[in-house]
Amino acid sequence: MNRRDTIKAMMAASGSLIALPSWAEGWIADDVFPQKNVFDSLSEDTLSAVADTIIPAGNSIGALSVGVDKFLVKLFADCYEKDVQDNVNAQLSGLEQVARSLHGKAFKDCDQSQREEMLLALSRSQNSSGSDFFKLVKSETIRGFSTSREVMVNHLKFRQIPGHYYGCVDVNA
Repeated sequence: MNRRDTIKAMMAASGSLIALPSWAEGWIADDVFPQKNVFDSLSEDTLSAVADTIIPAGNSIGALSVGVDKFLVKLFADCYEKDVQDNVNAQLSGLEQVARSLHGKAFKDCDQSQREEMLLALSRSQNSSGSDFFKLVKSETIRGFSTSREVMVNHLKFRQIPGHYYGCVDVNA
């Protein structure tokens, strides 16, 4: 390579490094990754309670401790079509109404057995949108939990590159 070309490339790289702090000064994550607002705060709380009902914390980690609730909100906002999003919203508000009519409190404030009872009734309903909602949220909750870093690394002992590399070893030939 030519020495002049190398010096020009180094000067261009150092100039861009000097300009970088002024460019990145006002940067926030919301500017780069805009968040679509599919759920209101009550629906997000209900979705968190549903995830906590499916995989409760108990003596070990649960769905909420690894962030499955945030995963579900992001997943439904970014990866599913409008009709699925509308069905999830409708079923979450329906769960909230059932909880208030049966138990006189919000779904998230009900105890574990009450929430399980309402979700199982929804899964057995003749209405296909209710049972589809339950199957979808259950499968995505399990997927979000089982693929979280906490579960993969600390409980399943997943290593991205199995084995260990020993660079300098004597070879008997």
